[in-house]
Amino acid sequence: MSEGLLKNILFPSDLKKLELAELPKLSEELRQFIIDVVSSNPGHFGASLGVVELTVALHYVFNTPYDRIIWDVGHQAYGHKILTGRQEVFHTNRKYKGISGFPKITESEYDSFGVGHSSTSISAALGMAKATDFNKDDRQIVAVIGDGSMTAGLAFEGLNNAGIEKTNLLVILNDNNMAIDPNVGALKEYLLDITTSKTYNKLKNDVWHLLGHLNKLGHNYRKLAQQIDNAIKSFLLRQSNLFESLNFRYFGPVDGHDVVYLTKVLNDLKDIKGPKLLHVVTQKGKGFKQAEENQTVFHAPGRFDKETGEILKIKADKPISLKYQDIFGHTVLELAKENKKIVGITPAMPTGSSLNIMMKEMPERTFDVGIAEQHAVTFSAGLAIEGMLPFCNIYSSFMQRAYDQVIHDVAIQNLNVVFCLDRGGLVGEDGATHHGVYDLAYMRGIPNMIVSAPMNEEELRNLMYTAQLPDKGPFSIRYPRGRGVMPEWRTTLNEVEIGKGRLIRKGSDIAILSIGHIGNSVIKASKELEKKHIDVTHYDMRFVKPIDEKILHEVGKNYKSVVTIEDGTIVGGFGSAVLEFMSDNGYTVQVKRLGVPDKFIDHGTPEELYKECGFDVEGIVSSVKSMIQPNLLSNAG
Repeated sequence: MSEGLLKNILFPSDLKKLELAELPKLSEELRQFIIDVVSSNPGHFGASLGVVELTVALHYVFNTPYDRIIWDVGHQAYGHKILTGRQEVFHTNRKYKGISGFPKITESEYDSFGVGHSSTSISAALGMAKATDFNKDDRQIVAVIGDGSMTAGLAFEGLNNAGIEKTNLLVILNDNNMAIDPNVGALKEYLLDITTSKTYNKLKNDVWHLLGHLNKLGHNYRKLAQQIDNAIKSFLLRQSNLFESLNFRYFGPVDGHDVVYLTKVLNDLKDIKGPKLLHVVTQKGKGFKQAEENQTVFHAPGRFDKETGEILKIKADKPISLKYQDIFGHTVLELAKENKKIVGITPAMPTGSSLNIMMKEMPERTFDVGIAEQHAVTFSAGLAIEGMLPFCNIYSSFMQRAYDQVIHDVAIQNLNVVFCLDRGGLVGEDGATHHGVYDLAYMRGIPNMIVSAPMNEEELRNLMYTAQLPDKGPFSIRYPRGRGVMPEWRTTLNEVEIGKGRLIRKGSDIAILSIGHIGNSVIKASKELEKKHIDVTHYDMRFVKPIDEKILHEVGKNYKSVVTIEDGTIVGGFGSAVLEFMSDNGYTVQVKRLGVPDKFIDHGTPEELYKECGFDVEGIVSSVKSMIQPNLLSNAG
């Protein structure tokens, strides 16, 4: 439980009862509360610590929820949740049936816009601001976006559009030089120039201090101050201000950890009309030494000792398998050493995807392009058309943002780009915004695309090896978040025949067709069914496209009942491909599809979510029994 001032702050209305001088103490208590809870209940840590003072200032100044605060990504929003009625349930954060780790409009009226992926805040805020104009309301609209999120095209699209509108909109740029990994690109260098120019900042502060004595001039004072500020920036930085050139009034940079000063600045900005950008400089992980010093690790560190910062490791009695992402990272480096044409591309996720393994040894052949999935795909296409062999590594749910580029720039031109889709399937505690459940369905509809999913580490390595062989064209390999099943994973690399599945188990009663890692649950379920005298045939199909028609003909001819299993949507996915084949070829087998139903699945552990969707081991056993038993009764009759 919280103590001191925080225990009495249940809603922003309670926050407004405090004196301005009490806000630093409240900020300290809020930061410690986040540390206490997240150390034992893992979540996104460093980003929320970095915006504690900004969060307090925003809710102190603005009249939420009438005024709208839109948090970009949502990694920053823990303090916001605690101050807006969820302090007592914050310990359920990211737990099954608990509160979401991201802002969610169905959870609270204070969550103005649901977020999980980056760079959406400015566009959403502009839409809200225009609606406010139409409705003749006086509400304030504030978008809080991290500097890492500014690298995405959508953020620039929103800025560009907002600059020509005269609507009242405040964009707060939270500048901490970090996404999950350190930021890259020209924008990072530009912001660094602004924030580190001591001459500029000192002269600007002196001018604002002088003009502060003239504030009786009201709006004329502000206009004069801004004109002088623009002149200082242009002269000392030798370039015009990027945001001013987009018709935003630029203010800053200001110290994002001075909560008292932030409240004064925000109060002033409330009275300035039109699009405005406040540049706030913060430190990710602020207030927790280890998070300040190792910001990538403490973005989402898992459980840790809140006193020492030691990350608590999983204890196991037997060898633990590596994560699939690490198998990818080691294997792409292994392949790149033999194939000089291989390059690695990731949109701001070198650590999350484990491409950092190759990046460390071959920095000249790996590219972190920033939070820019569309660019990552078309950049890969450009590399491929000149004879390079790009391994474009993107989380499955993030790839949704680049679907047009996959079709238009890669598939139509039949380019050999290897899409390694990490976090395929139900990812767990991040919930609906991050579940990678659609890639099998959206990739299989694209001509020229090979669509595959390995059941284990050996298959992942072999698929990667196969994908880099000549003349393969667009090749998609999806694998899940989490660990594999083979502690001894470094197997010999072998070519896989495209469109060829494999028989795991031969039986006579029913056929189960699986795709991907979930096939390991089928192995366990088959053993349970054997105890119940149900004899299962199990095929690991490996490819959704081209699908193994030889196996499907054999199944169609020899089995009355078929179960398909995929860790993905059943709408248009692997099971749909099997149904289409059976219908097209005149087979009358009964097909039951197991997978993610046609609804958005909330957060929880993967095991809890598999159970909810009915394809955990128990669900597989139950589904097979429900199909087999009527057939057995029919045969007995």
